[in-house]
Formats: sequence, structure tokens, C-alpha cells
Amino acid sequence: MTDSATPSPLELASRLIACPSVTPARGAVFDALEAMLKPLGFNVLRTIDGDAPSGPVENLLAVRPGPEGTRHFAFAGHLDVVPAGDGWTSDPFMPEVRGEMLHGRGAVDMKSQIAAMVAAAARIPAEAGTISFIITGDEEGPARFGTLALMEHMAARDIVPDLCLVGEPTSVARLGDMMKIGRRGSVNIWLEVHGNEGHVAYPHLADNPIPRLVAMLAELDALELDDGTDWFQPSNLEITDLEVGNPATNVIPAAARARLSIRFNDLHTGAQLSARVTEIAERHGGTAHPVISGEPFLTEPGAFSALLAEAIRAETGLEPELSTGGGTSDARFLKSVCPVIEFGPCNATMHKRDEAIALPDLDALVRIYERAARAALALQESFARDPR
Repeated sequence: MTDSATPSPLELASRLIACPSVTPARGAVFDALEAMLKPLGFNVLRTIDGDAPSGPVENLLAVRPGPEGTRHFAFAGHLDVVPAGDGWTSDPFMPEVRGEMLHGRGAVDMKSQIAAMVAAAARIPAEAGTISFIITGDEEGPARFGTLALMEHMAARDIVPDLCLVGEPTSVARLGDMMKIGRRGSVNIWLEVHGNEGHVAYPHLADNPIPRLVAMLAELDALELDDGTDWFQPSNLEITDLEVGNPATNVIPAAARARLSIRFNDLHTGAQLSARVTEIAERHGGTAHPVISGEPFLTEPGAFSALLAEAIRAETGLEPELSTGGGTSDARFLKSVCPVIEFGPCNATMHKRDEAIALPDLDALVRIYERAARAALALQESFARDPR
């Protein structure tokens, strides 16, 4: 399948890594990607979406249309990266090959995957079908004006892929050992209990909110939300912050606050869990402010997961585990457009200093993405989106 005219994934990844793009990404890194896609026949739309504090965000939608009546396969991902931090062996935004590893911020999460997708698309003839790129500059941040805004631009132009592959780093020990066919939902809930401040020696003149918050948290912590499902682990509720902010030893505070994070499977919705926590909080004299960042979804094992698994087996010899574990990704939004699966390289160094991808894995990714896209474009089966 290799063509001498095909762009080198190492060169493409290096060009993207060399563009500092700490979230939210803007400018140069999108210039670089656009310059890669246009010579391949893609029509590129770049937009600036949203306002402060969660925006503005730059996004890119690129489409290479196939003949009428052919299928549409989408590659999706993000060009923004987390801050590099200190202690790197080399400049995090100066790509460097050491041995068989390409080092740089974004090498794993996830500029190398976007480079591999571009190289894969270059190998697929336009007559095979429509290929698109759904690329945001804000996945690592609030993500309010990233992929969600891209989906609005797609809807306005009647762009609806049949299937979508997100290039998140899903592999664990070896490239190809895991793909993600779903994710749990996520909701964070801020809790607050108000009382009446006063001197600790005169408690009858005050109202201490801490015991009521402690009782509330004890009840919440004791909740068993479920036992998991065939494809999802049990939902879990974690207390992630506790704050009183009282510098004095002899003062009963006026308020006490806490925060919860719930990762939940498809037995629940964010609204249902928010209502349940709110009821408990109010019963203890407190308030709850929930923020739902994503609902659970599952792309049922079938033709899509089978063709991706076959592509992985052909290039790595591994049978990938079908997983729904880990955190959230933009697949939680794209599942409303079409069936979506995530697959990418080993995630051991993502968000760490000296982030790096193995060069053989980068080359293998190109071949896997190409095989998967070709197979998806050749499918005759119809697919339904998840409306949740």
C-alpha cells in the first residue's frame, strides 16, 4: 500500500509538534495542517468559535468529497496540547528523534495520530469515497467551543459521516492491544452548606455548617450506584475537594464547601445523577451545582469494531480489547453524529515530560488507519447515531 509520493508521517508529525499549541490552539499549527490537506484535494474550513472565558477556539473541518452515493469516513482529533512543564530532556516543541522514538509535546496526544491520518488519506483514492477531518483546537481545555462547534458547522452544511475514528491514545502495553468503543459519562457537582459564624465558646449563638456537610458527604460516599454492565465498569462517585477556608481556631465558620466527581455508565444520565445528589444535599440543608461534561455512550460491537480490529490484527498480530474505560474524550460529542470508535498509540507518556511515540508504531498507525478507512468506505451496512 506504500507509495513513494505519500508524505512521511514522521515529517508530518514533526511539523505539527514544532508548532507550540497549548490549549486553546490557534494559528500556526492549523496553518501546518491546512498546508498538508489542501494538496490532497481537501476543502478546508477554518473557524474561530466562542467568546471568553471558554473561547475563542480555532477549529478545522476538511472534506475531500467522493463520488455521489459513496460512503463517508471521518477522522477526528485535536491539535491542542497540555502545557509542557519543566524537566524535559529537549525542547518540548522542537521535535527530536532519539533512537526509535519521536519526542515532543503532542507526540502521543495527539499530533502523531493526525499526521498518520493525513498520510493514510493520501494513500486512499478519492473515488473510494468521502473522507473528512474534524479537528479542534480545544479538547484539553473546557471543550465548549471545540468539537461541539464543529458539529454545528457540519450540520449547517449537511455533512454527516457514516463512521468516525478518533485518534486518542488507547493502546496500553503495545500498539493495538486496546480500542475504545465507548466511554463513561462525567458530572462534577459543587456542594455548599451555609451556617452562621460565631465564637466556638458560644455555639448556641452560631450555626456550624461543617457537621451537616460531613453528614451529607457520608451519605453520598456510601452510595452504591450500580454493579456495572456487560461493557461498563461500575459507576463511581468520588469526593474531590473539601473547603472551609477558616484561618481562625476559635471561630465557627459561616460556610463549608465540597466537590464531587461522578463517572457513570449507561445505566444513568447526568441529569438523573444530578437530581439524586441535589435531593441529598437539600435534605442536609445544602445546595448542589452540577456541571455535566459528557454522557456515556457505547458503539455496540459490530461491523465497525470488526473492521478496525481486522486492520489492527493485520498490522500488529494482536486482538484488541474492546474497552470503555478511562476518562472522557470528544467521542462523547461525536457519537451524536455517527458511530465512533477511538484508537491510537500507547498512552504511557501522554501529558508527561519527554512525551514520545515509537517510530515503528507511527508507521503502523498509518497502515492501520488506511486499512480501516478503506474497509469502512467499502461497507454496505447502514448505521444509526446515538441521540443521547
